[in-house]
Amino acid sequence: MFRNQYDTDVTTWSPAGRLFQVEYAMEAVKQGSAAIGLRSKTHVVLACVNKANSELSSHQKKIFKVDDHIGVAIAGLTADGRVLSRYLRSECINYSYTYESQLPVGRLVVQLADKAQVCTQRSWKRPYGVGLLVAGLDESGAHLYYNCPSGNYFEYQGFAIGSRSQAAKTYLERRFKNFTDSSREDLIKDALIATRETLQGEKLRSSICTISVVGVGEAFHILDQETVQHLIDTFEIVREEEGPAAEPGPAAEQGNAADEGSGADHGAAADQGAAPMDI
Repeated sequence: MFRNQYDTDVTTWSPAGRLFQVEYAMEAVKQGSAAIGLRSKTHVVLACVNKANSELSSHQKKIFKVDDHIGVAIAGLTADGRVLSRYLRSECINYSYTYESQLPVGRLVVQLADKAQVCTQRSWKRPYGVGLLVAGLDESGAHLYYNCPSGNYFEYQGFAIGSRSQAAKTYLERRFKNFTDSSREDLIKDALIATRETLQGEKLRSSICTISVVGVGEAFHILDQETVQHLIDTFEIVREEEGPAAEPGPAAEQGNAADEGSGADHGAAADQGAAPMDI
């Protein structure tokens, strides 16, 4: 996609005050498989969708452990995410060796954002084509940050990135007021439901999603497939039992259909423009 003469260099401004190369990197995040994060006062849950290039290949890892109290989920170019996760591990090890304590999550996120920003200001570099959801726990509590390829970072109660993430965002926006006081199990359940929203009708299975948890008294770890499948089965039973009890009216059904249609259109557009590399 060649837009104009202002998108050949990351340091060239357009007359409208835009850096097109940075915007292209942010578009790569939208085309990657979905990643979702939620946090309460005591826990943070990360979830991602595992997509393989073909039936003969395995999926790329999308969630990485950085330290006992920090982990990341990525959407975008997997190779860039792998490099940045190694950088985060190195920073945590250096801080622990120097100060004999764990690196605060906010400080690590700022360092990551500074590293990403340098790539938007050097003509011989390109922006990282990956977005990271950073989940962590420190003395100030649980945290969930989103790091953008532009070098910006934001803290969220719940957020979703990647392909067809708008459907998950819609669900999180309806539920986020309950996240603060949610238990660990409720957070995982909401993460699974939000993940299901991004699948566009495909059945949710443990083989196509990954769940990780970090919290008070619980180091960052990825749940095994058997545990995830058990949670999915429990959720499906609850949904079937609660289904007949509350039937939405015609207006609500029309609104839901409109939301699903817009999410599907967004996902289809993203898939059609997907880059030929693994994202």
